[in-house]
Amino acid sequence: MATVADNITNINTIGYKGTEAQFRTLVTGNNSGGTYAAGGVMAASTAQISKQGLLQASSSNTDIAIDGGGFFVTRTGAAGSGEVAFTRAGSFKPDEQGYLRNSSGLYLYGWRLDASGAYTNTGAVAALQTVRVSDLTGTAAPTTKIQVRANLQSSATAIAGAYTAGDMATGTVTPQFQRSFDVYDAQGSAHRITMAYAKTGSNTWAAETYAVPATDVTATDGVLASGTLKFNSDGSLDRAGSTAALFDPLSISWTNDAASVPLNVELGNDGGIDGITQFGSESALISSNVDGGMLGNLSSIEINKAGVVKAIFDDGTSRSVFQLPIATFQNPDGLSSLSGNAYTVSQESGSMTLNPPGALGAGAVSANALEASTVDLAGEFTNMIRFQRAYSASSKIITTVDDMLREVSDLKR
Repeated sequence: MATVADNITNINTIGYKGTEAQFRTLVTGNNSGGTYAAGGVMAASTAQISKQGLLQASSSNTDIAIDGGGFFVTRTGAAGSGEVAFTRAGSFKPDEQGYLRNSSGLYLYGWRLDASGAYTNTGAVAALQTVRVSDLTGTAAPTTKIQVRANLQSSATAIAGAYTAGDMATGTVTPQFQRSFDVYDAQGSAHRITMAYAKTGSNTWAAETYAVPATDVTATDGVLASGTLKFNSDGSLDRAGSTAALFDPLSISWTNDAASVPLNVELGNDGGIDGITQFGSESALISSNVDGGMLGNLSSIEINKAGVVKAIFDDGTSRSVFQLPIATFQNPDGLSSLSGNAYTVSQESGSMTLNPPGALGAGAVSANALEASTVDLAGEFTNMIRFQRAYSASSKIITTVDDMLREVSDLKR
């Protein structure tokens, strides 16, 4: 009856796993030649922790659920303090300090991403940090990528004379098409990078990427990359025939001693028209995308299906800050329950494994969703009636034994 009461009480508790009472007999030492000695029963409550609850839609961007196996990693304190707890209750909200906590007061933990969006999975909880994005306000994010879609006019006249790398950066050769982009170092300082192109032959263009002014970088004449850009007869990019250095990440050394990260230049796929193309229309920039810069005021927090926590700022920029891990166990039903609808490791649960969502048995993260309780109200009321009737029937034994003892006593009289 106690397990039924717990289940009914928590029918609306997010991520709650229903408890089931199971019984086993207690038999005293009997043998075929001896007299019978009555035994009894013992109740053992079992939590159906591995059972998946129904995922319900939520209007909060920081409400998350796990579709599949595993648990969120939390602690009872921030900054690596407090007891480690594993939970599926994903009703996380920012507190007054910007930390994500659920309704039980447990702090969400994850891997902090570096400037290039990478992290190291050591498999240890000690490597995780409290998920907090409010501390990014007023900081800088270095530029990590430049995506360019542009067309180079196929009918352009090839330049006269030989071309040498760096001629466009120094002004020796006038580019037939060029575009500049503002990029940012780790201190938030803006720098200008120019991509310039000059036709040198049929389906062949000279390409340079250089800094303006050249004194912003330590490279000679500010040239960061140069080479030959080739196109197929249908106007698509011949990346295999082009100079590979044009597509490699740029390693920039700024003269102001600011740190930089590899800057990925995305000019399109081999044989594709998703980047630089060569058609008969006028040379023009179709679209571009450059990240990085000074981070403004935090507007919102989003968590995607891959478990990546993103900070959205009021100027429209976004930054990936954390990767949420999913903890899995060989026997999740063997976990020990903690107060606050959470669990801790036990001898029966086996060891813990940390993986990103969707990898090696870890469930996927469902954003804007919460996992409902696994309790079935109709089933619990049915069990309550069954247990009550069973108890009532068992209590008749006491009355019957009392009547038998009375009869024995009356025999003496």
